[in-house]
Amino acid sequence: MATQLLTIKQLTEEVGGGLTPRMVRHYHKLGLLPQAQRSSGNYRLYTDDDVRHLRRIVALKSQGFQLDHIRKLLATNPGATNFDSLTTQLQQQYQSVMEQLVRLRQTASALEGLLGRDRCCQNIQAQALGQLRQLEIESSFGLEELEQLWDGLDAACDAHPEDFSESLQRLLPDLSDKNEIERDLLSKLVLACGDVSLIDFVRLSSGAIASARHNLKAKCEIVADVSPVVAAVDRTRIAHLGCNVKTIIEDPHIHSVDEAERKFWQSGECDRQLKKLAPGCILVIGYAPSVLISALKSIEKGQLQPSLIIGMPIGFSHAPAAKRRLMRSGVEYITTSGTLGGGLLAAVALNALVESLIEKPNCHCYLGKSN
Repeated sequence: MATQLLTIKQLTEEVGGGLTPRMVRHYHKLGLLPQAQRSSGNYRLYTDDDVRHLRRIVALKSQGFQLDHIRKLLATNPGATNFDSLTTQLQQQYQSVMEQLVRLRQTASALEGLLGRDRCCQNIQAQALGQLRQLEIESSFGLEELEQLWDGLDAACDAHPEDFSESLQRLLPDLSDKNEIERDLLSKLVLACGDVSLIDFVRLSSGAIASARHNLKAKCEIVADVSPVVAAVDRTRIAHLGCNVKTIIEDPHIHSVDEAERKFWQSGECDRQLKKLAPGCILVIGYAPSVLISALKSIEKGQLQPSLIIGMPIGFSHAPAAKRRLMRSGVEYITTSGTLGGGLLAAVALNALVESLIEKPNCHCYLGKSN
């Protein structure tokens, strides 16, 4: 049976991902895509292999890879020299991206310095905006004036405590599609790290909040990977709920991610402790990615049945991989995609859920909107 050939329009519809005929023609010119067959009317015709190839290109492009890098990554017979060259290019691209992020972070900080002012600072904010419009920076003296402007803004900070809720109202994106409990959770995570962009990296499963509230009410066990995470959780409120807190890696001397990771690998007892946890427990992992990976392996084997995993381990390769695996596991989860995370954020997420349950035990807003 002959393989059905697709026109360029049919090809883009089949591949999806925002691909357009114009982009396909551009990929032909760059050598990313082999030249297509032609019909008797000189129209391009494409095969299933072309569909698969383009899907790879679209997927890699969505991850931020440049087209030249994608072409080399998808080379038919990539040699060692080619990969060494590609690695160097990717490192250069990474440094370039980081430089752009630094510049953007500086811009964001300047805007936050103006917009993130509560009501008590608004008069000074208005004055500062007026001065900025009139400021002439033609010499180093002008730069000194700019520094004085910020000093004037900062002087208002001595007069009153900061109203964080007002600052967040001006800086947070539109969260109207989130339920009340999720909005509170996201706000607390932002305040914990001082980075509003974190919101775009937080991931919650659809039943995470419901599962957390149900099992906390049932006095479930709360299990953290290391003692610094336990130290950051709200033990008073957790005790009020009747929940017990324990640690997987029982070593008070561990204070860094690499120490936690090494300890977990050196001690088989830590892995055995995971398999002994009671069904319905809440796992809070903020340091070692191997703890999360091991927990997910135990879940796959039916040896562990947590009600929720707050998985925010730190790392540049294992941690993102562990989080992706968590989001595919079928377990209810709260996590941060990519390399973002840490023990404080994991503890803050738990604390926000505990606090909302105690203060609003009869709230069912999370059932009305998907989280």
